[in-house]
Amino acid sequence: MNHAVSIEPTPERLNFAQHLLDLNASRADKLAYIDDAGSLSYGQLAGAVRRFAGALESLGLRREDRVLLCAHDSTDWPVAFLGCLYAGVVPVAVNTLLGATDYAYMIEHARARAVIVSQALLATIESAVQQSSVKPESLIVSRADSATLPIGAKRFEDLLAAGMEMPVAATTGRDDIAFWLYSSGSTGRPKGTVHTHGNLFATAATYGANVLGLREDDVTFSAAKLFFAYGLGNALTFPLSVGATVILMAERPTPDAVFKRLVDGQPSVFFGVPTLYAGMLASAALPARETVRIRRCTSAGEALPKEIGEKFEAHFGAPILDGIGSTEMLHIFLSNRADELRYGTSGKPVPGYELQLLDDSGAPVGADEVGDLYVKGDSSALMYWGNREKSRATFLGGWTKTGDKYVRDAQGWYTYAGRSDDMLKVSGQYVSPFEVECCLMQHEFVLEAALIGITDGDGLTKSKAFVVLRQGVEASDALAVEIKRFVKERLAPHKYPRRIDFIFELPKTPTGKIQRFKLRDLEMAALKPATP
Repeated sequence: MNHAVSIEPTPERLNFAQHLLDLNASRADKLAYIDDAGSLSYGQLAGAVRRFAGALESLGLRREDRVLLCAHDSTDWPVAFLGCLYAGVVPVAVNTLLGATDYAYMIEHARARAVIVSQALLATIESAVQQSSVKPESLIVSRADSATLPIGAKRFEDLLAAGMEMPVAATTGRDDIAFWLYSSGSTGRPKGTVHTHGNLFATAATYGANVLGLREDDVTFSAAKLFFAYGLGNALTFPLSVGATVILMAERPTPDAVFKRLVDGQPSVFFGVPTLYAGMLASAALPARETVRIRRCTSAGEALPKEIGEKFEAHFGAPILDGIGSTEMLHIFLSNRADELRYGTSGKPVPGYELQLLDDSGAPVGADEVGDLYVKGDSSALMYWGNREKSRATFLGGWTKTGDKYVRDAQGWYTYAGRSDDMLKVSGQYVSPFEVECCLMQHEFVLEAALIGITDGDGLTKSKAFVVLRQGVEASDALAVEIKRFVKERLAPHKYPRRIDFIFELPKTPTGKIQRFKLRDLEMAALKPATP
């Protein structure tokens, strides 16, 4: 299906925070955010953003200074993020699940002049500051719940109460640095991914406007947190671009926590990830269809298995628009759409983006052939801060190398084959871990699965599956043989796993991505001879 779309060009002069406040100037009384403790109208949001920008100025922060933002999802988060943008200060949004050593590295790498932190994370940040050679001059604590704070620390709410509004936003342009996000750092140190004001505008003008289709009357809820590129679009860029209402949740997105928000908050649009959708469907507490009102869902992080998408839509009557994005591209650039959906694929290019699949020599691949995915679009990051080598390897003359392998069929549908680092060659032929994992998960006793390659005594690569069984199912050698037979009957002979290990839980990132490298590390450790 061909879609005639109109993509709004990014203005040359742009302060994205001011842009959002202008869009919602007529909605002062409408709810913008609802969190675990209260709510914020669009009028209150605008005032808080301007006051926080003024507070940053009073603390001596100036244009392009960097501020570490390490906070749980609450109304303070968008106020802090947008307040920084409004003032021309650069927020560095970081994962709230890391340790002090990681934060110490980020404080040093970003040369952060201030830190905004949730009370619950304060002790970890204090330890990080002690370890860091860079000492932030200001510590701002969100949702402070005690009378005692570190010497010199400021309460977020006190700064807002005392602050004078900054009347005029910093004069920034579409190519000015707006914020950083750190990559997952699955191989080496996390990379500081630098984004502009124009990048935010571009995701709203492409995916937001032409695929997601949010409306002013929507209530949205994202299981992915605001510090993720995916969550930032879901819970800030897209809903605020149309005047929708956003539900925020500070706790981790377990199925039970998500069910509570779906039933109590009645969101109309839900943003999840494949492992969460699988866990929701497997839960005995899965809400009945008539108790929720979701009309549309999205999925990203990893490819969504076909069966999960079909089962979820059959239960709730809401389609899941599966797609792929990245920290480097800020949000989804390849996606299914409500009017053009094929479960088991990542859909087709989002209007405004160009995609290509190349082989190992850099030549285009044909239909139904595996290739490396490259994408071109206006949401691409500028660089990895202070890392020219990796910047040059990823950002290639307008194209961004995603690190993903894909197959495109003759009709233009893209199907995920796996991360480039995870792909296997068995008997001289590519094997996609994702394809085998999806097949394994079709077995009635399998909840989750991950596939890696192992080297046999002859130096040949064989596949090994780690399988999590459904509750109440007992592992056995006979079951492993049965599961192998199940896969053999459905896939090409070279693709079935030669070995199966049953485990209780797969290692995952905070976004729900399976960390196959950890399984490979465990396998290598098990093969090492014992030290005498």
